[in-house]
Amino acid sequence: MKKTIISFCLAALSTMGAIAGNPDRAGSAGASHLLVNPWARSAGLGNASMASVNGVEGVFLNVAGLAFTNKTELLFTNTQYFVGTGIQMNSVAFGQKVGKSGAFGLSVVNMNFGDIARTTTDLPEGGIGSFTVNYSNIGISYAKGFSNSIYGGLTVRLISEAIYNVRSQGVAFDAGIRYVTGPKDNVRFGIALRNVGPPMRYKGDGLTVSAVIPANGQTLTVEQRSEKYELPSMVNVGFAYDFLMKNEMKLTANGQFTSNSFSKDLIATGLEFNLRNRFILRGGYQKEIGSNTTYDAKSALVGPTGGLTLNLPAGESGSIIGLDYSYRVTNPFAGVHSVGIHITL
Repeated sequence: MKKTIISFCLAALSTMGAIAGNPDRAGSAGASHLLVNPWARSAGLGNASMASVNGVEGVFLNVAGLAFTNKTELLFTNTQYFVGTGIQMNSVAFGQKVGKSGAFGLSVVNMNFGDIARTTTDLPEGGIGSFTVNYSNIGISYAKGFSNSIYGGLTVRLISEAIYNVRSQGVAFDAGIRYVTGPKDNVRFGIALRNVGPPMRYKGDGLTVSAVIPANGQTLTVEQRSEKYELPSMVNVGFAYDFLMKNEMKLTANGQFTSNSFSKDLIATGLEFNLRNRFILRGGYQKEIGSNTTYDAKSALVGPTGGLTLNLPAGESGSIIGLDYSYRVTNPFAGVHSVGIHITL
């Protein structure tokens, strides 16, 4: 198992050189909704918590964090994406401890763009109804602790992008590892390879064209084939350090480097203050390497982030009902709001 983990780390590090940020390829990948963090807690840290995120929320940044699921966890989040555009994301996830050191996770993320007016070449002004665009992905994850220091996990993700008459479907794989050390397990390192899979292609009746042959009046239907597109693969490398304080207080410093295959690389930092696991305040900052300010960055999801969590006890068994909120500054538009509820049984 140690040889397997070492081999994965070496493969992921070597992949970083192959998929290092390349702005010349920006916009040539599809399934970009896989890059959007649907969970409020880790989003409030600017996506910097891949080495510290625990439970089912870890299936986005580093699936190895799923191994830290205590027993049973449910997570629901609504995200108002780029406020002013009408785009929403609804996400639900379930995590279950399996055996002494394993955990199973299931996550469903759906992005909806609202109603869009239908137009044709004959009716460019519309007036013939509307259609919706639907992006979704379903992740099935498993993570396990191989020792007191090494944890790893794998996710298989089913991807769908569709309108009423055109659809594209595919599959992607995520894998991640976390290494825990320090006198009180307060030092953590992580590495994750995300969104790796075969190219996708659109198919459906919307890609067909019908025309009437003047010579005989017959109708000829031609089916067009769309070009394939790649998935937005990436490598995350991060660390976290817990500053343990008195009265059950803790301050966690997070840092992360993201090597993108179809855009510029990113660095992110974040701080999280935890008071007795009842009130948690967090803030972060994500920066695009090569840009001086958020205004000359190619990505809209750069800049400061913030959020908080309020955990309420639910019964004598130790169950918790938590409320999560995060806000991400964007340029342009009016930011990204995420509101979630998590239940730990």
